[in-house]
Amino acid sequence: MTSPSVELKEISKSFGSVAALRNVNLRAYPGECLGIIGENGAGKSTLMNVLSGVWPTGTYSGEILVGGRSQTFSEPKDATSAGIAIIHQELSVFPELSVAENVFIADLPTTRGFLNRNELFQNAQKLLQKIGFNLDPAALVSRLSIGQKQLVEIAKALSKDARILIFDEPTSALSDHEIERLIQLIESLKSQGITCLYISHKFNEILRLCERIVVLRDGESVFECHRSEGFQTDQWIEKMVGRKLSSVFPAKPPQKSDPSAILSVSHLSYRDPQSQKQVLKDVSFDLKQGEVLGVAGLMGSKRTDLLMALFGALDPQGLSGEIRLNNQSVQWSEPSEAIRAGICLVTEDRKQSGLFLDRPVSDNLSMPLIKKLSRHGLVHQTQEMDLFDYYKKILRIKTSSAQELIRNLSGGNQQKVLIGRCLALKPSILLLDEPTRGVDVNAKAEIYHLIRDLIHQGLSIIMVSSELPEIVALSDRVLVMNRGEIKAVLSGADITQERILERALS
Repeated sequence: MTSPSVELKEISKSFGSVAALRNVNLRAYPGECLGIIGENGAGKSTLMNVLSGVWPTGTYSGEILVGGRSQTFSEPKDATSAGIAIIHQELSVFPELSVAENVFIADLPTTRGFLNRNELFQNAQKLLQKIGFNLDPAALVSRLSIGQKQLVEIAKALSKDARILIFDEPTSALSDHEIERLIQLIESLKSQGITCLYISHKFNEILRLCERIVVLRDGESVFECHRSEGFQTDQWIEKMVGRKLSSVFPAKPPQKSDPSAILSVSHLSYRDPQSQKQVLKDVSFDLKQGEVLGVAGLMGSKRTDLLMALFGALDPQGLSGEIRLNNQSVQWSEPSEAIRAGICLVTEDRKQSGLFLDRPVSDNLSMPLIKKLSRHGLVHQTQEMDLFDYYKKILRIKTSSAQELIRNLSGGNQQKVLIGRCLALKPSILLLDEPTRGVDVNAKAEIYHLIRDLIHQGLSIIMVSSELPEIVALSDRVLVMNRGEIKAVLSGADITQERILERALS
């Protein structure tokens, strides 16, 4: 039997009195992709930080073996020397350097103390061709897409002869095309005998790539399964959360008979005034009172642009057509006008355009209401804490205190804070753009049930999602978009993944 390329034995790690890892055992073999799954806070990142030398030997107990040999890492470069590389969710590229400079940043070729650019670009070209990456070695990384930047990170790891690659939520910011390219790349790496450890909340990717999965819960490895035994995602979820989730998706309530339209969009088009590109074309639909209107489509279908138009975040000079709210024609010149009219947006990229990462949770919740909570230029602390306590309770936000920095919260709890911020503004329409991106399965279930509760309370919701199961399960009707146009409006029994894809590709 083939020996493991990497093995972790009885790994335990604590932060003060809090045990982050408890006697975790894990092994992976050459040419294998091992899926590592678990809720946020289960210990996945801590375990990978141990393996990649971020937490040095002596700060944890247990043993790491690479190729059967016990290892001691004082710093990450020791793990790199042992053939281990990690591709982080937050990419660590140098945007103002070239592809070649990023790939060989730790080993730049020099002649008489000066960078030898010819040798650098030749080395980079050889490596990129060898691993099948279609990248220009001289291109500035700042001009690359997220997916291309990720390829640069992988090329950097392979330039150091890494034989064990750790992928930490690698597709969270990738387009569908880039995800497919990454999956094909990992399959190629496996065929070359490279071991891949794949951390993801996306079960469809785990199912495609992985021969085995390991489930972590509360810092322990609680379950392991091989593909030959039959992968059952319901079983994975039960092991991840420690109980059966009888219903990840809440049941759809019976539809009201002919509800009135709260929002009507007629022949809405948008041409970018700068690039003159047609973004939205002749979009017409109604949002009914108390419904979830799903918006589906492949990457590039301009779903987010539609939400931006409804939220007043597109240049009004490029807009034509009509938006009617409560049967009154409206036109926003900026988002604050949409917010005052009762329309709020939960952005798809909470870290870049939603949260104040270095501010406390309470500040992130109260920011839009700061004027109402202030008197003579000072924030009324009691009212701000009342707001925090209220939404912490009803949204089940897990945080140590109101003053904890929001960057320290899990993705699911960060998302709940964003939703709470919108709800504090008392909207009548909530725009949700990828509401469960980057959150674990338990947080997803909580957000799904919250959406149903909000509808029951009278809100109307437009929800963009790339996750077809949640579009199908949560939407009362579905707009299917392709290249800025609506290709179909589906309802009832027509809301199926097959029908959505069929129309999205039309």
